[in-house]
Amino acid sequence: MSDMIETGLIRISDDVVATIAGLATLETPGITAMSGGISEGFAKRLSGKNVQKGITVEVGQVEAIVHLRVIVQYGSKIQEVCRELQYNVREAIENMTGLRVVEVNVKVEGVSFREEETEEPQKLLK
Repeated sequence: MSDMIETGLIRISDDVVATIAGLATLETPGITAMSGGISEGFAKRLSGKNVQKGITVEVGQVEAIVHLRVIVQYGSKIQEVCRELQYNVREAIENMTGLRVVEVNVKVEGVSFREEETEEPQKLLK
């Protein structure tokens, strides 16, 4: 986001928007973890960049699009959890940045039976 004010320009980094989205995601009941995926693990190793795990954002001048990859707790109603997740992420970003969130796309990449199970596969990717 950039906003021209009499005193200068304000820009909000993609990483800031991704961090806000990540915190809102992990605070949503029924979401146990973000899914980094294999390709993101390779990107971290090859580029050395701090890639936001399971989150991709596209930030324009006044709008943002968010793509999330998540793991849902077994027994949760996936549709309900994902709708609440979309709402929470949209509200958090819009309230903190003033950007209008036009899309929050959620891809459920796994189901967790226990919290410990989601951490073990991720350790293997590192």
